[in-house]
Amino acid sequence: MITDPHATPVLFIDDELAMRVSVTQWLQLAGFAAQGFETPQPALDLLAPDFPGVLVTDVRMPRMDGMAVLERALERDADLPVILVTGHGDVTLAVEAMRRGAYDFIEKPFEPDHLVAVIRRAAEKRRLVLENRGLRRRAGGGGIESKLVGTSPAIAELRRDLIDLAATSASVLIHGETGTGKELVARCLHDFGPRAAKGAFVAVNCGAIPDSMAESELFGHEPGAFTGATQRRAGKLEHSSGGTLFLDEIESMPLAIQVKLLRALQERTIERLGSNKQVPVDLRLVAATKIDLLDLSEEGRFRADLYYRLNVAELHIPPLRARAEDIPLLFDYFTAEFAARHGREPRPLEPADIDALLAHDWPGNVRELRNLAERHVLSVGRSGVAGLLRRRPIGGEAAVTPRALADQVDAFEKRVIEQALDRCKGDIKSVMDLLDIPRRTLNEKMARHGLDRARFLPKG
Repeated sequence: MITDPHATPVLFIDDELAMRVSVTQWLQLAGFAAQGFETPQPALDLLAPDFPGVLVTDVRMPRMDGMAVLERALERDADLPVILVTGHGDVTLAVEAMRRGAYDFIEKPFEPDHLVAVIRRAAEKRRLVLENRGLRRRAGGGGIESKLVGTSPAIAELRRDLIDLAATSASVLIHGETGTGKELVARCLHDFGPRAAKGAFVAVNCGAIPDSMAESELFGHEPGAFTGATQRRAGKLEHSSGGTLFLDEIESMPLAIQVKLLRALQERTIERLGSNKQVPVDLRLVAATKIDLLDLSEEGRFRADLYYRLNVAELHIPPLRARAEDIPLLFDYFTAEFAARHGREPRPLEPADIDALLAHDWPGNVRELRNLAERHVLSVGRSGVAGLLRRRPIGGEAAVTPRALADQVDAFEKRVIEQALDRCKGDIKSVMDLLDIPRRTLNEKMARHGLDRARFLPKG
Protein backbone atom coordinates (compact mmCIF):
# COMPACT_ATOMS: atom_id res chain seq x y z
CA MET A 1 0.00 0.00 0.00
CA ILE A 2 1.37 3.45 -0.94
CA THR A 3 1.96 5.66 2.08
CA ASP A 4 3.64 8.58 0.34
CA PRO A 5 1.27 11.54 0.97
CA HIS A 6 2.64 13.30 -2.11
CA ALA A 7 1.98 10.48 -4.60
CA THR A 8 -0.50 11.24 -7.38
CA PRO A 9 -3.91 9.81 -6.45
CA VAL A 10 -5.55 7.43 -8.93
CA LEU A 11 -9.14 6.24 -8.45
CA PHE A 12 -9.82 2.93 -10.22
CA ILE A 13 -13.42 1.74 -10.63
CA ASP A 14 -14.17 -1.84 -11.71
CA ASP A 15 -16.82 -4.24 -10.45
CA GLU A 16 -14.58 -7.29 -11.06
CA LEU A 17 -12.67 -8.05 -7.86
CA ALA A 18 -9.65 -9.72 -9.49
CA MET A 19 -9.15 -6.88 -11.99
CA ARG A 20 -9.66 -4.22 -9.33
CA VAL A 21 -7.15 -5.75 -6.90
CA SER A 22 -4.45 -6.51 -9.47
CA VAL A 23 -4.58 -3.11 -11.20
CA THR A 24 -4.65 -1.21 -7.91
CA GLN A 25 -1.61 -3.10 -6.61
CA TRP A 26 0.28 -2.56 -9.87
CA LEU A 27 -0.40 1.18 -9.76
CA GLN A 28 0.74 1.36 -6.15
CA LEU A 29 3.99 -0.38 -7.06
CA ALA A 30 4.39 2.20 -9.85
CA GLY A 31 4.30 4.99 -7.26
CA PHE A 32 0.68 6.14 -7.42
CA ALA A 33 -1.67 6.52 -4.46
CA ALA A 34 -4.17 4.14 -6.06
CA GLN A 35 -7.53 3.19 -4.61
CA GLY A 36 -9.92 0.58 -6.00
CA PHE A 37 -13.72 0.94 -5.99
CA GLU A 38 -16.36 -1.68 -6.78
CA THR A 39 -19.01 0.98 -7.47
CA PRO A 40 -18.61 4.53 -8.82
CA GLN A 41 -20.31 6.66 -6.18
CA PRO A 42 -17.62 6.41 -3.43
CA ALA A 43 -15.00 7.44 -6.00
CA LEU A 44 -17.13 10.31 -7.33
CA ASP A 45 -17.57 11.57 -3.78
CA LEU A 46 -13.77 12.15 -3.62
CA LEU A 47 -13.71 14.41 -6.69
CA ALA A 48 -13.35 17.94 -5.38
CA PRO A 49 -12.82 20.66 -8.06
CA ASP A 50 -9.05 20.61 -7.53
CA PHE A 51 -8.64 16.87 -7.09
CA PRO A 52 -4.95 16.40 -7.96
CA GLY A 53 -5.16 13.01 -9.64
CA VAL A 54 -6.70 10.80 -12.32
CA LEU A 55 -9.91 8.76 -12.57
CA VAL A 56 -9.85 5.36 -14.33
CA THR A 57 -13.11 3.51 -14.86
CA ASP A 58 -14.38 0.39 -16.57
CA VAL A 59 -17.10 0.96 -19.16
CA ARG A 60 -19.37 -2.05 -18.56
CA MET A 61 -20.66 -1.96 -14.99
CA PRO A 62 -24.10 -2.53 -13.43
CA ARG A 63 -26.24 0.39 -12.22
CA MET A 64 -23.83 3.12 -13.49
CA ASP A 65 -21.68 2.53 -16.57
CA GLY A 66 -18.45 4.28 -17.54
CA MET A 67 -20.22 6.88 -19.71
CA ALA A 68 -22.35 8.00 -16.78
CA VAL A 69 -19.25 8.09 -14.56
CA LEU A 70 -17.50 10.29 -17.14
CA GLU A 71 -20.45 12.68 -17.30
CA ARG A 72 -20.70 13.05 -13.54
CA ALA A 73 -16.93 13.41 -13.09
CA LEU A 74 -16.71 16.18 -15.67
CA GLU A 75 -19.64 17.96 -14.03
CA ARG A 76 -17.44 18.27 -10.94
CA ASP A 77 -14.36 19.35 -12.91
CA ALA A 78 -14.38 19.68 -16.70
CA ASP A 79 -10.56 19.36 -16.85
CA LEU A 80 -10.31 16.14 -14.83
CA PRO A 81 -8.48 13.38 -16.75
CA VAL A 82 -10.82 10.38 -17.04
CA ILE A 83 -9.47 7.18 -18.62
CA LEU A 84 -11.88 4.46 -19.76
CA VAL A 85 -11.07 0.73 -19.70
CA THR A 86 -12.98 -1.01 -22.47
CA GLY A 87 -13.67 -4.46 -23.82
CA HIS A 88 -13.12 -5.13 -27.51
CA GLY A 89 -16.75 -4.46 -28.36
CA ASP A 90 -16.74 -1.13 -26.50
CA VAL A 91 -14.11 0.70 -28.58
CA THR A 92 -16.69 2.67 -30.59
CA LEU A 93 -18.34 3.70 -27.34
CA ALA A 94 -14.98 4.74 -25.89
CA VAL A 95 -14.22 6.90 -28.93
CA GLU A 96 -17.55 8.63 -28.39
CA ALA A 97 -16.58 9.13 -24.74
CA MET A 98 -13.37 10.87 -25.82
CA ARG A 99 -15.45 13.17 -27.98
CA ARG A 100 -17.37 14.02 -24.82
CA GLY A 101 -14.22 14.83 -22.87
CA ALA A 102 -12.52 11.59 -21.76
CA TYR A 103 -8.73 11.80 -21.67
CA ASP A 104 -8.05 8.37 -23.23
CA PHE A 105 -9.22 4.77 -23.35
CA ILE A 106 -7.42 1.44 -22.94
CA GLU A 107 -8.68 -1.77 -24.50
CA LYS A 108 -8.68 -5.06 -22.57
CA PRO A 109 -6.51 -7.03 -22.29
CA PHE A 110 -3.80 -4.42 -21.72
CA GLU A 111 -0.21 -4.36 -20.56
CA PRO A 112 0.07 -2.84 -17.07
CA ASP A 113 3.02 -0.72 -18.21
CA HIS A 114 0.85 0.81 -20.93
CA LEU A 115 -1.78 1.78 -18.37
CA VAL A 116 0.92 3.32 -16.15
CA ALA A 117 2.31 5.34 -19.10
CA VAL A 118 -1.14 6.71 -19.98
CA ILE A 119 -1.82 7.63 -16.35
CA ARG A 120 1.54 9.38 -16.05
CA ARG A 121 0.75 11.55 -19.08
CA ALA A 122 -2.70 12.32 -17.67
CA ALA A 123 -1.20 13.19 -14.29
CA GLU A 124 1.28 15.59 -15.91
CA LYS A 125 -1.56 17.30 -17.76
CA ARG A 126 -3.49 17.55 -14.50
CA ARG A 127 -0.51 19.11 -12.76
CA LEU A 128 -0.26 21.80 -15.45
CA VAL A 129 -3.98 22.54 -15.22
CA LEU A 130 -3.85 22.94 -11.44
CA GLU A 131 -0.70 25.10 -11.57
CA ASN A 132 -2.40 27.32 -14.13
CA ARG A 133 -5.48 27.61 -11.93
CA GLY A 134 -3.32 28.62 -8.99
CA LEU A 135 -1.66 31.32 -11.08
CA ARG A 136 -5.04 32.60 -12.24
CA ARG A 137 -6.33 32.78 -8.68
CA ARG A 138 -3.28 34.81 -7.72
CA ALA A 139 -3.75 36.89 -10.86
CA GLY A 140 -7.26 37.70 -9.73
CA GLY A 141 -5.76 39.17 -6.59
CA GLY A 142 -3.61 41.54 -8.66
CA GLY A 143 -0.33 40.35 -7.13
CA ILE A 144 3.08 40.26 -8.77
CA GLU A 145 2.41 36.63 -9.83
CA SER A 146 -0.33 37.93 -12.13
CA LYS A 147 2.25 39.99 -14.04
CA LEU A 148 5.37 37.81 -14.01
CA VAL A 149 4.01 34.31 -14.51
CA GLY A 150 6.08 31.25 -13.65
CA THR A 151 7.18 28.89 -10.90
CA SER A 152 10.88 28.52 -11.76
CA PRO A 153 13.54 29.64 -9.26
CA ALA A 154 14.78 32.26 -11.76
CA ILE A 155 11.41 34.01 -12.12
CA ALA A 156 10.69 33.69 -8.38
CA GLU A 157 14.00 35.44 -7.63
CA LEU A 158 13.19 38.18 -10.14
CA ARG A 159 9.82 38.78 -8.46
CA ARG A 160 11.46 39.04 -5.02
CA ASP A 161 14.12 41.48 -6.24
CA LEU A 162 11.54 43.54 -8.10
CA ILE A 163 9.29 43.95 -5.08
CA ASP A 164 12.29 45.00 -2.96
CA LEU A 165 13.28 47.68 -5.49
CA ALA A 166 9.73 48.86 -6.20
CA ALA A 167 9.50 50.40 -2.75
CA THR A 168 12.48 52.69 -3.49
CA SER A 169 13.08 55.54 -5.95
CA ALA A 170 16.49 54.24 -7.06
CA SER A 171 17.37 54.19 -10.73
CA VAL A 172 17.24 50.65 -12.12
CA LEU A 173 18.98 49.16 -15.15
CA ILE A 174 17.18 46.14 -16.61
CA HIS A 175 19.15 43.60 -18.65
CA GLY A 176 17.38 41.11 -20.89
CA GLU A 177 17.26 39.64 -24.36
CA THR A 178 14.70 40.75 -26.93
CA GLY A 179 11.23 39.55 -25.99
CA THR A 180 11.91 38.74 -22.33
CA GLY A 181 9.55 41.44 -21.06
CA LYS A 182 11.74 44.37 -20.05
CA GLU A 183 8.91 46.91 -20.32
CA LEU A 184 6.65 44.64 -18.25
CA VAL A 185 9.28 44.50 -15.49
CA ALA A 186 9.70 48.30 -15.62
CA ARG A 187 5.94 48.77 -15.37
CA CYS A 188 5.85 46.45 -12.34
CA LEU A 189 8.52 48.60 -10.64
CA HIS A 190 6.11 51.51 -11.06
CA ASP A 191 2.81 49.74 -10.33
CA PHE A 192 4.02 48.05 -7.13
CA GLY A 193 5.74 51.15 -5.76
CA PRO A 194 4.56 54.40 -4.19
CA ARG A 195 4.88 56.38 -7.45
CA ALA A 196 1.88 54.58 -8.96
CA ALA A 197 -0.39 56.83 -6.90
CA LYS A 198 1.49 60.04 -7.73
CA GLY A 199 2.39 60.01 -11.41
CA ALA A 200 2.34 58.25 -14.75
CA PHE A 201 4.44 55.46 -16.20
CA VAL A 202 5.97 56.86 -19.40
CA ALA A 203 7.72 54.49 -21.80
CA VAL A 204 10.13 55.61 -24.54
CA ASN A 205 11.89 53.38 -27.04
CA CYS A 206 15.14 55.23 -27.69
CA GLY A 207 15.84 53.14 -30.79
CA ALA A 208 12.64 54.36 -32.44
CA ILE A 209 13.36 58.10 -32.12
CA PRO A 210 15.31 59.81 -34.96
CA ASP A 211 18.45 61.54 -33.65
CA SER A 212 17.15 64.90 -34.87
CA MET A 213 14.00 64.54 -32.75
CA ALA A 214 15.52 63.01 -29.60
CA GLU A 215 16.05 66.27 -27.68
CA SER A 216 12.57 67.59 -28.39
CA GLU A 217 10.97 64.23 -27.57
CA LEU A 218 12.71 63.89 -24.21
CA PHE A 219 13.02 67.50 -23.04
CA GLY A 220 10.18 69.25 -24.88
CA HIS A 221 10.34 72.52 -26.82
CA GLU A 222 9.10 76.09 -26.91
CA PRO A 223 7.25 77.73 -29.83
CA GLY A 224 9.70 78.64 -32.60
CA ALA A 225 12.46 76.36 -31.31
CA PHE A 226 12.63 74.79 -34.77
CA THR A 227 10.67 74.81 -38.00
CA GLY A 228 7.18 73.48 -37.31
CA ALA A 229 7.30 74.09 -33.52
CA THR A 230 4.18 76.26 -33.25
CA GLN A 231 3.37 75.68 -29.58
CA ARG A 232 4.97 74.65 -26.32
CA ARG A 233 5.29 70.91 -25.76
CA ALA A 234 6.32 69.07 -22.61
CA GLY A 235 8.87 66.32 -23.15
CA LYS A 236 8.83 62.81 -21.73
CA LEU A 237 10.95 63.74 -18.69
CA GLU A 238 8.56 66.51 -17.72
CA HIS A 239 5.49 64.37 -18.42
CA SER A 240 6.77 61.60 -16.16
CA SER A 241 7.46 63.93 -13.23
CA GLY A 242 6.02 62.35 -10.09
CA GLY A 243 6.07 58.95 -11.76
CA THR A 244 8.45 56.71 -13.68
CA LEU A 245 10.29 57.22 -16.98
CA PHE A 246 11.24 54.02 -18.78
CA LEU A 247 13.93 54.31 -21.47
CA ASP A 248 14.10 51.11 -23.51
CA GLU A 249 17.09 50.38 -25.76
CA ILE A 250 18.98 53.15 -24.02
CA GLU A 251 22.13 52.07 -25.84
CA SER A 252 20.60 53.75 -28.92
CA MET A 253 20.52 57.22 -27.32
CA PRO A 254 22.81 59.76 -29.08
CA LEU A 255 25.86 60.81 -27.05
CA ALA A 256 24.83 64.48 -27.09
CA ILE A 257 21.47 63.60 -25.53
CA GLN A 258 23.19 61.37 -22.97
CA VAL A 259 25.00 64.49 -21.68
CA LYS A 260 21.72 66.37 -21.25
CA LEU A 261 20.06 63.37 -19.59
CA LEU A 262 22.91 63.01 -17.09
CA ARG A 263 22.65 66.69 -16.19
CA ALA A 264 18.88 66.41 -15.75
CA LEU A 265 19.26 63.42 -13.44
CA GLN A 266 21.91 65.16 -11.35
CA GLU A 267 20.13 68.50 -11.01
CA ARG A 268 16.54 67.28 -11.19
CA THR A 269 15.70 70.02 -13.67
CA ILE A 270 15.32 70.20 -17.44
CA GLU A 271 15.36 72.95 -20.06
CA ARG A 272 12.95 72.74 -22.96
CA LEU A 273 14.49 73.17 -26.39
CA GLY A 274 14.49 76.89 -27.19
CA SER A 275 14.22 77.99 -23.53
CA ASN A 276 16.60 79.02 -20.75
CA LYS A 277 14.06 78.36 -17.99
CA GLN A 278 14.76 75.57 -15.53
CA VAL A 279 11.79 73.25 -15.03
CA PRO A 280 11.98 71.01 -11.92
CA VAL A 281 11.25 67.32 -12.42
CA ASP A 282 10.81 64.50 -9.91
CA LEU A 283 11.02 61.21 -11.69
CA ARG A 284 12.31 57.71 -11.25
CA LEU A 285 14.38 56.52 -14.18
CA VAL A 286 14.30 52.90 -15.28
CA ALA A 287 16.40 51.98 -18.32
CA ALA A 288 16.68 48.73 -20.26
CA THR A 289 19.27 47.24 -22.57
CA LYS A 290 19.99 43.95 -24.28
CA ILE A 291 23.75 44.56 -24.49
CA ASP A 292 26.52 45.37 -22.00
CA LEU A 293 26.64 49.17 -21.57
CA LEU A 294 30.01 48.98 -19.85
CA ASP A 295 31.51 47.42 -22.96
CA LEU A 296 29.93 50.21 -25.03
CA SER A 297 31.37 52.84 -22.71
CA GLU A 298 34.86 51.37 -23.09
CA GLU A 299 34.39 51.67 -26.86
CA GLY A 300 33.36 55.33 -26.48
CA ARG A 301 29.79 54.65 -27.65
CA PHE A 302 28.11 55.20 -24.27
CA ARG A 303 29.02 57.63 -21.50
CA ALA A 304 30.52 55.85 -18.51
CA ASP A 305 29.25 58.52 -16.09
CA LEU A 306 25.68 57.99 -17.31
CA TYR A 307 26.11 54.24 -17.03
CA TYR A 308 27.06 54.52 -13.36
CA ARG A 309 24.20 56.93 -12.76
CA LEU A 310 21.72 54.49 -14.26
CA ASN A 311 23.19 51.38 -12.71
CA VAL A 312 22.30 52.07 -9.07
CA ALA A 313 20.43 48.75 -9.07
CA GLU A 314 20.21 45.99 -11.65
CA LEU A 315 17.58 43.46 -12.63
CA HIS A 316 18.44 40.57 -14.94
CA ILE A 317 15.54 38.92 -16.77
CA PRO A 318 16.31 35.28 -17.56
CA PRO A 319 15.76 34.12 -21.16
CA LEU A 320 12.95 31.64 -21.61
CA ARG A 321 15.36 28.78 -22.36
CA ALA A 322 16.86 29.25 -18.87
CA ARG A 323 13.49 28.56 -17.21
CA ALA A 324 12.22 25.68 -19.31
CA GLU A 325 9.90 24.47 -16.55
CA ASP A 326 7.82 27.64 -17.04
CA ILE A 327 7.28 27.09 -20.78
CA PRO A 328 4.24 24.73 -20.71
CA LEU A 329 2.66 26.76 -17.92
CA LEU A 330 3.13 30.07 -19.75
CA PHE A 331 1.86 28.58 -22.99
CA ASP A 332 -1.27 27.28 -21.26
CA TYR A 333 -1.74 30.68 -19.60
CA PHE A 334 -1.50 32.55 -22.92
CA THR A 335 -3.73 29.98 -24.66
CA ALA A 336 -6.50 30.59 -22.13
CA GLU A 337 -6.08 34.35 -22.55
CA PHE A 338 -6.37 34.24 -26.35
CA ALA A 339 -9.17 31.67 -26.31
CA ALA A 340 -11.25 34.07 -24.21
CA ARG A 341 -10.30 37.02 -26.43
CA HIS A 342 -11.20 35.27 -29.69
CA GLY A 343 -14.21 33.33 -28.42
CA ARG A 344 -12.57 29.95 -28.98
CA GLU A 345 -12.41 26.83 -26.84
CA PRO A 346 -8.95 26.38 -25.27
CA ARG A 347 -7.00 23.56 -26.91
CA PRO A 348 -5.26 21.55 -24.16
CA LEU A 349 -1.61 20.61 -24.46
CA GLU A 350 -0.83 17.02 -25.40
CA PRO A 351 2.42 15.27 -24.40
CA ALA A 352 3.80 15.77 -27.94
CA ASP A 353 3.05 19.50 -27.68
CA ILE A 354 4.99 19.76 -24.43
CA ASP A 355 7.94 17.92 -25.99
CA ALA A 356 7.92 20.35 -28.92
CA LEU A 357 7.79 23.38 -26.63
CA LEU A 358 10.71 22.13 -24.53
CA ALA A 359 12.79 21.23 -27.60
CA HIS A 360 12.57 24.74 -29.07
CA ASP A 361 15.30 27.31 -28.32
CA TRP A 362 12.95 30.37 -28.11
CA PRO A 363 15.18 33.07 -29.62
CA GLY A 364 12.21 35.46 -29.34
CA ASN A 365 11.61 34.49 -25.71
CA VAL A 366 8.20 35.13 -24.08
CA ARG A 367 7.07 37.34 -26.98
CA GLU A 368 7.59 34.42 -29.38
CA LEU A 369 5.82 31.99 -27.03
CA ARG A 370 2.85 34.34 -26.68
CA ASN A 371 2.62 34.67 -30.47
CA LEU A 372 2.68 30.89 -30.85
CA ALA A 373 -0.11 30.52 -28.27
CA GLU A 374 -2.34 32.88 -30.26
CA ARG A 375 -1.59 31.02 -33.48
CA HIS A 376 -2.40 27.74 -31.70
CA VAL A 377 -5.79 29.10 -30.61
CA LEU A 378 -6.60 30.38 -34.11
CA SER A 379 -5.11 27.51 -36.13
CA VAL A 380 -7.34 25.37 -38.32
CA GLY A 381 -6.86 21.62 -38.17
CA ARG A 382 -4.90 19.55 -35.68
CA SER A 383 -1.28 20.08 -36.65
CA GLY A 384 -0.46 20.77 -33.01
CA VAL A 385 2.32 22.89 -31.56
CA ALA A 386 5.06 20.93 -33.34
CA GLY A 387 3.42 21.65 -36.69
CA LEU A 388 3.16 25.36 -35.96
CA LEU A 389 6.81 25.50 -34.92
CA ARG A 390 7.89 23.83 -38.16
CA ARG A 391 6.16 26.39 -40.36
CA ARG A 392 8.35 29.02 -42.01
CA PRO A 393 7.47 32.71 -42.04
CA ILE A 394 7.24 34.78 -45.22
CA GLY A 395 10.80 35.24 -46.50
CA GLY A 396 11.78 31.60 -46.07
CA GLU A 397 13.77 31.81 -42.85
CA ALA A 398 13.18 29.01 -40.39
CA ALA A 399 10.80 30.01 -37.64
CA VAL A 400 12.61 27.97 -35.01
CA THR A 401 16.07 26.94 -33.93
CA PRO A 402 16.15 23.42 -32.47
CA ARG A 403 17.88 23.12 -29.13
CA ALA A 404 20.98 20.99 -28.86
CA LEU A 405 20.36 17.49 -27.52
CA ALA A 406 22.42 18.21 -24.40
CA ASP A 407 20.28 21.27 -23.65
CA GLN A 408 17.10 19.23 -24.05
CA VAL A 409 18.42 16.52 -21.74
CA ASP A 410 19.43 19.11 -19.13
CA ALA A 411 16.01 20.78 -19.29
CA PHE A 412 14.25 17.44 -18.94
CA GLU A 413 16.47 16.36 -16.01
CA LYS A 414 15.87 19.65 -14.21
CA ARG A 415 12.14 19.34 -14.71
CA VAL A 416 12.06 15.75 -13.38
CA ILE A 417 14.05 16.65 -10.26
CA GLU A 418 11.93 19.75 -9.63
CA GLN A 419 8.73 17.71 -9.94
CA ALA A 420 10.12 15.15 -7.49
CA LEU A 421 11.07 17.87 -5.00
CA ASP A 422 7.61 19.37 -5.32
CA ARG A 423 5.90 16.01 -4.93
CA CYS A 424 8.01 15.15 -1.87
CA LYS A 425 7.70 18.66 -0.39
CA GLY A 426 11.47 19.10 -0.27
CA ASP A 427 12.17 15.85 1.62
CA ILE A 428 15.54 14.77 0.19
CA LYS A 429 15.28 11.15 1.37
CA SER A 430 11.92 10.76 -0.37
CA VAL A 431 13.32 12.31 -3.56
CA MET A 432 16.29 9.89 -3.46
CA ASP A 433 13.89 6.95 -3.15
CA LEU A 434 11.56 8.26 -5.83
CA LEU A 435 14.33 8.88 -8.38
CA ASP A 436 16.48 5.95 -7.21
CA ILE A 437 19.70 7.98 -7.06
CA PRO A 438 22.26 8.42 -4.23
CA ARG A 439 22.33 11.60 -2.17
CA ARG A 440 25.65 12.84 -3.58
CA THR A 441 24.38 12.56 -7.15
CA LEU A 442 21.14 14.33 -6.24
CA ASN A 443 23.03 17.15 -4.49
CA GLU A 444 25.32 17.64 -7.50
CA LYS A 445 22.40 17.77 -9.92
CA MET A 446 20.42 20.16 -7.72
CA ALA A 447 23.44 22.47 -7.50
CA ARG A 448 24.01 22.32 -11.27
CA HIS A 449 20.38 23.17 -12.02
CA GLY A 450 20.10 25.86 -9.32
CA LEU A 451 17.40 23.99 -7.37
CA ASP A 452 16.99 25.06 -3.76
CA ARG A 453 15.29 22.55 -1.47
CA ALA A 454 13.88 25.36 0.67
CA ARG A 455 11.57 26.43 -2.16
CA PHE A 456 9.67 23.14 -1.91
CA LEU A 457 9.28 22.90 1.86
CA PRO A 458 5.70 23.18 3.20
CA LYS A 459 4.70 26.75 3.99
CA GLY A 460 3.85 27.82 7.50
